[in-house]
Amino acid sequence: MLAGVLVAGTFALSAQEASRSGYFLEGYNFRHQLNPAFAPENNYVAIPVLGNFGVGLSSNVGVKTFIYKKPDGQLTTFMNSSVGNEEFLDKLQKNNHLSANLNMTLFSFGFRAFKGYNTVTVSTRAEMGVNLPKDLFTFMKVGMTGPSTAYSFENVRLRANAFAEVALGHQHKINNELAVGAKVKLLFGLGHADARIKTMDVHMSDEYWSVRAKGELNLAAGSGLYVPTNQESGIDLDKPDQYNQIDYDGINYDNFSLAGFGLGFDLGATYDMHQFVDGLNLSVALTDMGFINWNNNQHAVTPDTQWRFDGFDNVAIDSDQPDYEQNKLEEQIDGIFDDLKDCANFERADNSGKSRTTALAATLAIGAEYKMPFYKGLTGGFLFSQRMGGCFSFTEGRFFANVKPISWFDCSINYGAGTFGSSFGWMVNFHPKGFTFFIGSDHQFFKVTPQFVPVGKANANINFGFSVNFGSKAKR
Repeated sequence: MLAGVLVAGTFALSAQEASRSGYFLEGYNFRHQLNPAFAPENNYVAIPVLGNFGVGLSSNVGVKTFIYKKPDGQLTTFMNSSVGNEEFLDKLQKNNHLSANLNMTLFSFGFRAFKGYNTVTVSTRAEMGVNLPKDLFTFMKVGMTGPSTAYSFENVRLRANAFAEVALGHQHKINNELAVGAKVKLLFGLGHADARIKTMDVHMSDEYWSVRAKGELNLAAGSGLYVPTNQESGIDLDKPDQYNQIDYDGINYDNFSLAGFGLGFDLGATYDMHQFVDGLNLSVALTDMGFINWNNNQHAVTPDTQWRFDGFDNVAIDSDQPDYEQNKLEEQIDGIFDDLKDCANFERADNSGKSRTTALAATLAIGAEYKMPFYKGLTGGFLFSQRMGGCFSFTEGRFFANVKPISWFDCSINYGAGTFGSSFGWMVNFHPKGFTFFIGSDHQFFKVTPQFVPVGKANANINFGFSVNFGSKAKR
């Protein structure tokens, strides 16, 4: 039930940052989400829900990483023997992750007052991602490589967060060259899930196989979340050590309540370098610094046990043999999987039901823009972005060409490279006196499967929005 709540929160009510393709477009009303020192040209009111809307997928792997063509033209997975070990493993990163996002700004307006520009934004934000280390796939693909083989991997992780945000921002020009900006964000937790295998050690030899896993599970969705153990659900079990394991079928979400509260900050600055290099502007921002404190966090851990398999004992082939039912091969195989499952199952911890604090994934952005001396409506730019989110971190550098042929229209084309591979981005932005409409993409794809999934790295997104402008344009 909780998984459904979090997935719904991610794909139906989520808002992330604005499109990076609009970072250097002065008429783009939402670039203050990338750097609070940017002020829109006009006062504006965003159309509810449609003011800033987008959907996207980002990953450092793709379909062609895991799907291959056999010599007969049929498709197969990376586990097929026709796919070489190095052919597959060379395509993987140390951490292989996939994230899904959908943007929705519920309400936003901006206005000039208090000797600067001010913004008020109400939105929901969410993230959902999975991370699988390369060593896990090495274990799956290669297996035993000799009389004794050991594998150790970490950060097998599934994480989802959803929270509402009320952001108050102010941009202020210190002088003709320097402008600064800041935002304070009040955060209201909607749901949180973090399932993680911190470490897993696997030993394979001719004599025995063994597995030891250490992991934890955290679930929070307010006071209405109920996560029972097998014993609390009244499940009839043979083994006492299974009593305290989580009964996933019994998880219930009775009524909505806030899951937590938090606080976040954005800081930014821009500097016009015309005294040193005419036409050059620099900018820097650090966004999403903060935390959320989740209440009624349901915490579970894996038992500190080791699963060991020494081989089958006294396998009964004939029904006439003694103890046939418990010694027949099918029963011994089922017993292996039951023992292995118990080793990796989550047991409710003593501190379950207490609060838990998590940090936001902060983003550093550093930009440089140069106005071409031969045409004032053309600029070139470079944006460096660094997301700091543990195994979900990413780094990207993006080159821009931005053009503003007339006062009410500007557009950008850009090319980025980084953790998610290379990508082509674009944005067109119409901003006459009465309204602003933009549409763009940071990751454009050109080849898809019949299911419309990108064949290369799974990077694709689209952003659009509509705002009503009022008041006169700011003098630049």
